[in-house]
Amino acid sequence: MLLPILKYGAPELKRASSPVDFFNGQLERIVRNMTETMYAAPGIGLAAVQVGIELRLATVDLSVGEEKDQFMVICNPEVLSVEGEQKCEEGCLSIPEFSEAVVRPRRMIVKAQDLHGDELRIEADGLLARCLCHEIDHMNGVLFIDRLSALKRNLIRNKIRKLARSGEW
Repeated sequence: MLLPILKYGAPELKRASSPVDFFNGQLERIVRNMTETMYAAPGIGLAAVQVGIELRLATVDLSVGEEKDQFMVICNPEVLSVEGEQKCEEGCLSIPEFSEAVVRPRRMIVKAQDLHGDELRIEADGLLARCLCHEIDHMNGVLFIDRLSALKRNLIRNKIRKLARSGEW
């Protein structure tokens, strides 16, 4: 089932999410719906909070469904280490049509749980590191535009306000 993706301005997007404390059929249904929504958007990552579910949960697939081994579910992620920097263009399903260059770690190690509650250790670099940082930020109530300079952030906010006034947001 496709879920509505919250857009910038929704108060839920600014709140920190709660830990996942259940690993059962209910979580599997949530993940199935999130995955369908992420692929339909299309996107490479989707945090539960983006669909109004305030859990520390995300689906990630850099291949957008093309390669089954690329798909992952992360619950309760914790960043263990970061290394280096990368500055690349980044967008967000909750801020459609806008993108900007954001500085993120080049490499990172994340500890998380999978769909069944088993511990994962993910060593990520490049795009995967960027995507994991982006989704973990969502779980902490941080959006990619919060990582921009005040000038760039205000330019995007003003454009969104204009779109909202015209009923296009």
